[in-house]
Amino acid sequence: MLHYALLDASLGTEHAKRNFERETDATLSVFEVNEGELPPPVADSETPSGASGMPAPFDAVIISGSQSSVYDDEDWIAELATWVRSAIAADLPILGVCWGHQLLAELLGGRVEGGDYELGYVEVEIVEDDPILDQIESPFTVFATHSDHVVEMPAEATVLAENDVGVQAFRHENIYACQFHPEYDLRTATAMIESKDRPMREIQRALDTCTTENVRKAQQATRIFQNFSDVVRDQRGASAAAR
Repeated sequence: MLHYALLDASLGTEHAKRNFERETDATLSVFEVNEGELPPPVADSETPSGASGMPAPFDAVIISGSQSSVYDDEDWIAELATWVRSAIAADLPILGVCWGHQLLAELLGGRVEGGDYELGYVEVEIVEDDPILDQIESPFTVFATHSDHVVEMPAEATVLAENDVGVQAFRHENIYACQFHPEYDLRTATAMIESKDRPMREIQRALDTCTTENVRKAQQATRIFQNFSDVVRDQRGASAAAR
């Protein structure tokens, strides 16, 4: 069984842990990073012998969404960014979702800015084939809730999916990121829409996208979690063979 670190940045939102536990084929160690909880330090290839870093006790990392912005001046964000940089240096597979997508873009040299709100079920086009999107047909339906956007891609990252709002998924080596929420169910989608401080007309438009058909179509995007697990298993097998 795979073992993931779930870096839960959702500011205590009740849905994050439940959704990721349901969709991931792995045991999860959950760290409420906005409360200052972080995994143990991870050794990378440049960590001196005897330093405090150690091999990660998990196979991969998932970074959740958040109601914060990655550019907010918060101690927990700075501390999390330092830890994630060490995970990147240690070559751990990482999947970032929504806020996690934006954090990874920034840490890899991209840029995130605020902009128009994308809220509700939307369509996304695949623009580059990749194992993380195997068995997902383009265009596909997903749930989105964000007003921050990756406006400048990291160098050497590949855009995998997009729509008229912007970048919806990218890859950088064994780091994957998606702006949308493949883990959301209808309960979470409606709760998140209703929690937004937006004009009522905008809220209603988003609620109107929560149809039985869109919820059914969005199930296709949950395949991302199985595909990520396949990527993690392949890397683990290659690392074992190299030893």
